[in-house]
Amino acid sequence: MGKRPFLKMHGLGNDFVVIDARRDALALDAAGARRLADRHTGIGCDQLIVLEPPRQPMSQLFMRILNPDGSIAEACGNATRCVAWLVSRETGDANVRIETAAGLLAAKVSDDSRVAVDMGPARTGWREIPLARAEDTLHVGLVLGPLADPVCTNIGNPHATFFVQDVAAIDLGALGPVLEHDRLFPQRANIGVATVRDDSHMRLQVWERGTGITRACGSGACAALVAAHRRGLTGRAAAVELDGGSLDVCWREDGHVIMTGPAALSFEGVFDLALLRGC
Repeated sequence: MGKRPFLKMHGLGNDFVVIDARRDALALDAAGARRLADRHTGIGCDQLIVLEPPRQPMSQLFMRILNPDGSIAEACGNATRCVAWLVSRETGDANVRIETAAGLLAAKVSDDSRVAVDMGPARTGWREIPLARAEDTLHVGLVLGPLADPVCTNIGNPHATFFVQDVAAIDLGALGPVLEHDRLFPQRANIGVATVRDDSHMRLQVWERGTGITRACGSGACAALVAAHRRGLTGRAAAVELDGGSLDVCWREDGHVIMTGPAALSFEGVFDLALLRGC
C-alpha cells in the first residue's frame, strides 16, 4: 500500500504526529487516527496534525487536528506553535497565518524557536462555551469530589478551570474523564486544575478532551489565565507552569489571548499506510 512520511514534534512534551497532506491528500478517518496515535502499535501522540491546502487566501495552510480517540479538536495551541515553526522554516517568513476549525490564527516565530500565537478572543458567554444551560461562567455550578465552582472559557474549544490549593493533590486521571463527559458540556470539555502562586505565576494540569492528561495544553493555559484574571487572582499576563514546562500567556485589552512558548522537532519517519486499515 506504500509508505507515508511524518514528523514527530512537541511543545513542552505535548507531542504530535504531523502529516503533510498539502500536495498528496490523505484519507484519514477516526479509526485510522486511533491506530496512528496508539503508543504501543502505532506511532503514538497526543494529537494527529494533518496539514492541508488553505481554504482562505490569507492563510498558508489548514491545520486539521485529531485526538487519539479519533474525535476532532478545533484548536491546539502547542500544535499551532509547532506548525508555525515548520511553515516559517519553509518560507523564511517569521509571520505565519494558520487556518483551523476554530478560525484563523496568526503566529510569530522568534530566532530561538519560541513562537507567539494569537489564539483569538476569549469567549465567556455560556452559549459560546457551549454549556447545556444558562450559567454564570465565572462561577459554574459543577461539583465532583474536591473540585467545585469552575470558570468556563472557550479558547477555540471548551474549557472548565477549577482553582485548587494544590494541583498535585488532585487525582485528575480519575476526575477528568467524568467531568469531560458531564451533561453540562454538549461538546465535552477540557478540564483544568490550577493553583495560583502569585499575581504572575500559576501551576496547571489539564485533562484534554479526547486525549487524557498531557504534559502541556496551550489552549488550557490560555483558559486558565483568563479564568484567573476574571476571578481577580492574577494580572492580565502570567507564566503558566505545566508538567512539561512554562508558557507565557497574556490576555490583551482587546480580548485576544497571546500564548508564547517553544516548538521542537523530535524526529522524521515513515509509516506503512496499511496501519490505517489495521493490517
